[in-house]
Order: sequence, then structure tokens, then C-alpha cells
Amino acid sequence: MNDTSMRLGARALIWGFALVALLLVSPLTAQTPNPIRAQLRALIEAGAAPELRWPDFATYQDLARKFYDAGGYAPVWTSNGQPTAQASAMIAQFKNAASKGLDPNDYDAANWDARLRKLGPSATPTDVASFDLALTFCAMRYISDLHIGRVNPQNLKFGLNVGTHTYDLPEVLRKQVIGAADVNAVIQSFEPPYAGYQRTETALAEYTKLAARGDGIPLPIPARPVRLGDRYAGMNQLMWRLCQLGDLPPAPDAMAAPPTSLGPPQIYDATAVAGVEHFQKRHGLEPDGVLGRGTIAALNQPLSKRVMQLELTLERYRWIPPNFPQPPIIVNIPEFRLRTMRRQPASFLSMRVVVGKAYHHKTPVFAQNMRYVIFRPYWDVPPSIQQAELVPKIRRNPGYLAKENYEVVDASGRVVTDGAVSADVLNGLRSGAYRIRQKPGPKNALGLIKFIFPNAYNVYLHSTPSPQLFARARRDFSHGCIRVEHPVDLAVWVLRDIPGWTRDKVIATMNDPSKNNLKVILPKPIPVLILYSTAVVEPDNEVHFFDDIYGYDAELEDALAAHSQALHQ
Repeated sequence: MNDTSMRLGARALIWGFALVALLLVSPLTAQTPNPIRAQLRALIEAGAAPELRWPDFATYQDLARKFYDAGGYAPVWTSNGQPTAQASAMIAQFKNAASKGLDPNDYDAANWDARLRKLGPSATPTDVASFDLALTFCAMRYISDLHIGRVNPQNLKFGLNVGTHTYDLPEVLRKQVIGAADVNAVIQSFEPPYAGYQRTETALAEYTKLAARGDGIPLPIPARPVRLGDRYAGMNQLMWRLCQLGDLPPAPDAMAAPPTSLGPPQIYDATAVAGVEHFQKRHGLEPDGVLGRGTIAALNQPLSKRVMQLELTLERYRWIPPNFPQPPIIVNIPEFRLRTMRRQPASFLSMRVVVGKAYHHKTPVFAQNMRYVIFRPYWDVPPSIQQAELVPKIRRNPGYLAKENYEVVDASGRVVTDGAVSADVLNGLRSGAYRIRQKPGPKNALGLIKFIFPNAYNVYLHSTPSPQLFARARRDFSHGCIRVEHPVDLAVWVLRDIPGWTRDKVIATMNDPSKNNLKVILPKPIPVLILYSTAVVEPDNEVHFFDDIYGYDAELEDALAAHSQALHQ
């Protein structure tokens, strides 16, 4: 073989090796300039990105490292120097975050147009790497916030655990988002899968538009409540407000804009009364059609506050697990209502409840599983009630316990007395050596049945010998436990999987003294969620608002503000 042949053969061999090497390299690796990879790696290792509105991302550093490690630190949001369709869709999501009850600024919404302008043929490796990392970081935060919320409910001392349904964000982003044919559909799948959540999103859009149009002038507070036939100086504004909020049919063109002055007093007529009654029903007020201070205060509530209530409702929905092994029972504290979840294999229940007093006896927010029911229960008086309420009454009247069907027991449960209380027994009650319990029966404070979901708060659902309280609009009267309006209906629903527990059997057992303290264990635990939401959107899309009786809305607003402030420092 001559020299020329040898040179040609060697050259062919070199090109062959080069071709094999090229084929072994992934298309993304081959097309990605090394400087961009180096920039991405350097930014992540530094744990800071000056291009971000909140450049310190130490919390997400390990997640970003895991995400880019999986792709060899190649950028994922650009192609040939231009943003991918998925990148454009994510940026649109960030800018529209307010429609989800989120803050667009948390996802750097105001800076994306400037970043996009830096891309293209003249983009530097730093421009591309900074754009990519910023989008990855914002996408992770956005998906997490949309799925489990921005605030951990446990930081608010709520017994809810979002950790059970968190995502592996790098894996979700790489496998589901960056190559998605429809990014919006993928993002929607991360949201709570509840119809109530979707209705709340729709209501938020509507109330955001209403708030942008303005509230008009405040309704004047009259010297005395306004009733049908009375004259009221705020009639023009009242009728406009009721039409604006949908409590009366839409206003004619002449009333499309809010009044700028009160005008002369006019008759408070039947049409206005009907609108006010509808408004009162939607706002947890007594639907009497009377214009009192409470109703006028609710009518004057700025719509920006209603927008915030809807946003807080969306946030709280994200704390709820996406699915349940059994249809859950849900109590909404400020609504004073128990309901079961719709679209479940069990029938739908809805009833009024009495919850803990706003001062000193708040019903806690938590989730647990109901495991058994007790018919004709004893009421074991909590030590705090025993010392603060019953011991003083016994001291004034030693026969008080016998009259109210109580008995005194020792630590082993042995009955010490169910009659007059002696000085020695009273001393035992003061010291805590003895405790008080109420005997089963119709006068028992728990009524004839209680539903137990063991928890650290010693809270449960129960019937009551005082059903008249359910007629009140505001129903925070208990020491923390929850009284239910229709205990028989709830018992039939809870025991539906145990053969023989018909409605008739439930009623007969509740009224049979031989069944005192009868415990029925459920074959499957039933989830019970004690929640707190001051805005509820019904299936007919009617929006209901309730007072923040425990101040938890204000606490969540502060927590969300602190969250955003921490991001933007």
C-alpha cells in the first residue's frame, strides 16, 4: 500500500470514529453550546441568580440541581434561541396567576417580556442560561403553590398535612411539562380536583370584574332598622348594589353606573325587601328583610374584600387531599354547616351545626378518621369545664349534680356519688382526684349519639338536647365540639355499610335505655374534615360569604403577605 492510500485510509478511519461519536451523542447535547451548560451549572451551584426578582433560591437549589443533572445541564425552555411553545404557555400562566388566586409577582410576571427580548441570534450564553433557570424555578414554585398552596396550614396551627400529596417537582417538570402538547391541561391537572374549587375560580373572575367597576357610595346607617314601608335615604345605592351583586335582576341602563349621591329618602318597598332577604341568605345573616346595622355593614363590604375571601378559599382547597378512600364528612366552621362530598358513591348530606364559641372555645381545624359511634353516651366533663363552671355551681348548691343527672366518679370509673356532694367529694373535685360525668339520656349534653374520630383535641360530632339553637343564623355556642342538626340522618349515613342499621333501628337504639353507651365500630374509617372557609360557591354558582368569626382569614392574609415579602426581599 502506498503513502497516499495509507493517508486516505487513516482519514476515512478518523471520519468513521467521528461519525460514530456524533451518533452516540444525544441531539440535545450535540446542539447545545457548552458555555450555556457551564452558565447553568455555575448559577445553580452559586445558589443565586441576579436575573430573578428574588435572586436567592437556596430553598430550590437542590431541586434545580436534580432537574438539570437529569439532562446534562442542557437548557429545556429554548430551541434555536427562541422560547419553546411550552415556555410561552408557562409564562402566560405566570401572568394570569391572579385568576387562580395567586400573586403573579411571586412568579416574576413583570420581567418575562424583557427576558424574552434578550433571546434570539444575539443572545449570550448568560441570557439563555438565566432565562432557562428563571423559568424552571418559577415553574416549580407555581406548580407547588397551585397544588398544595403557598402557606403550610400547620404553620397556622391547623391539623392538616399537605406533605402527603406533595410532588417530586423535578420529575413532574421534566416528564409532564417541558414536552407537553397542551401545557394548560397539564397545569390544570395539578389543581384540586373538586367542582367547588372550579366554581370558586369562576366566582373569583366575576368578583374581580365587579371590584374593578367600583363599590359606589356607602349605604347610610339609619338610626333604627328599616322595615317594609319605611323611608330610607340610601334607596338608590341599595337598589344598585343589590342589582350589581345579583340579588335583584340586572339594573336598567339608567342604573348601570353607581349613584354618586344619596338623593331624597324613598320607600323601602317589597322589591327591595326581597333583594335584601336574598342577600342575607347568601351572607349568613338572618333573612328577615330588615335593614339593620349588620346587613348594611355586609352590603358596604368592599368587593376587594370579597375577592380576597375567594382567593383564601382557593388556597385552603389546596390543603385538602386530592382523593379519599371513603366519602368524607366536611364541616365548614364559619358557615355552621356539615355536608358530605358530592359526586361520591354515598348519598349527599347537608345540615346545620353548632360550633365552638369564638372566644376561648374555638373548634379546631383538622382532619381525622371516624372509627366508631356511641349511642346514648356518657358525657365526660372536661377538666376545664369542671373547674370553671360546675364546681362553683356545686359549691352554691350541693344538689346541683343530682338535679342535672350528673355523677361523680374516681380515676377507675367507680361511681362516688350521684346525689348530694359532700365537702370531701367537693375537695376531690377541686383537686382533680374525682371527675364529673353526665348520665346517658335525653338531657345529656351530647344528646343520644356521638360520632368519634379520635384526635388530640377531644372534639367529636354529637346530637343535642337543645335543638332550638339551630334556628339561629350565627351558631357558635359550644365548648369546641360540634352539634349536628339531624343526628339520625348522619347515623344512617355513617352506618350504611353495616347490615341491619336501618333508620328505624337507629331511632330505636337512641331511645332504648338498655343500650346506654353502646359502641358500634365502623367497618371502614370515614374521613372527617373540619375546615374553615368564609366563601362557598354552591353548585348553582350562587356565591355565599360568611363572617370571619375566628379571625383565621386575617391570619392567613398576614401569612400570605409574609410569604410574598420573603420572596421579594
